[in-house]
Amino acid sequence: MSNKIDYIDLRVVVRELLSHKKTFIWTWGITAVVASVLILCVPRTFTCNVKLAPEAESAGAGGALGSIASSFGFDLGSLESTDAIFPQLYPELFESNDFVVGMFDINVKSQDGTINTTYYDYLDKHQKKTVWMVPFNWVKSKVTALISPSVEAPAGIGASNANHSKAFMLTKRQTDIANAIKSNISCSVDKLTNVVTITTTDQDPLISAAIADSARAHLQQFIIDYRTSKARVDVEHYTDLLNQAKAEYDEAMMAYSAYTDSHKDVILQAYISERDRLEGDMSIKYQTYTAMKTQLEGAKAKLQEKIPAFTVLQGATVPVKATGPKRMIFVLGMLILATIVCAGWVLRKEIRLW
Repeated sequence: MSNKIDYIDLRVVVRELLSHKKTFIWTWGITAVVASVLILCVPRTFTCNVKLAPEAESAGAGGALGSIASSFGFDLGSLESTDAIFPQLYPELFESNDFVVGMFDINVKSQDGTINTTYYDYLDKHQKKTVWMVPFNWVKSKVTALISPSVEAPAGIGASNANHSKAFMLTKRQTDIANAIKSNISCSVDKLTNVVTITTTDQDPLISAAIADSARAHLQQFIIDYRTSKARVDVEHYTDLLNQAKAEYDEAMMAYSAYTDSHKDVILQAYISERDRLEGDMSIKYQTYTAMKTQLEGAKAKLQEKIPAFTVLQGATVPVKATGPKRMIFVLGMLILATIVCAGWVLRKEIRLW
């Protein structure tokens, strides 16, 4: 025969809990103190948001159909876009080592002025650590070093020099810093409006804002370089052709001038024919030079046309309040957890009967 009861008498439960008021008070006090000490040891972080609307090259999605598709979260413009990198792929750029390594050398300065260095050095040497994580991280680093010894970077790849760092081959420490940057910087895109939101989180408010603005500028420059890559190649090509045409024209003009100066009084037809030939060659070279100059100007105009425009909807501002950790929420959560555990301990006999 089972001794378990089929119902719960709330009056018995309340009476039992009230009879252990001192236990709860002591538990709450100890939990509040311990939780406060623990959460105070966690470094504060500050978050900054930047929003921008990029100009997209698109063949143009059908008006009414495009509007209907947008209402369901689909962007027909991106499907018809001539761009290989459209706004929906921008978050993927922030996960690329090629993109992240380019941010190693960004200069940052803390709000109190005690730190003025590169972002790589800031993440490497100036991060506040959680007290209880220090021994754990030390043990982890030793175990990692034993399991997979770090490989030294070849000459030309410095530990904190982004100008020489290559995303193709990073050291273990550089990889850790790159992963830290990826976790500190996030990018999201609104599928309906293509508004790009860049969010940065750092332990210093001024650095957080500086990195947000730098990430925006880095993204813009990356897209500009991509969009104008072919046009820039065309400009370089026509510049080389123009320089070559000018050199040939100058050479033909000097040959014609030298010949006419040395044969001023000559009336023989052979000399006159040679003079006419040199003059015609000079004229052809001049026409080629003029044509290349026109082509170069057209290529420059096309390059300028290809440069995309970005509208900054929300610029970077230094955050006033810390966004994490949520100290009050943490302490409250620990108090609730402690209350549940304490109530379970007080009602352990009744729980067995249930």
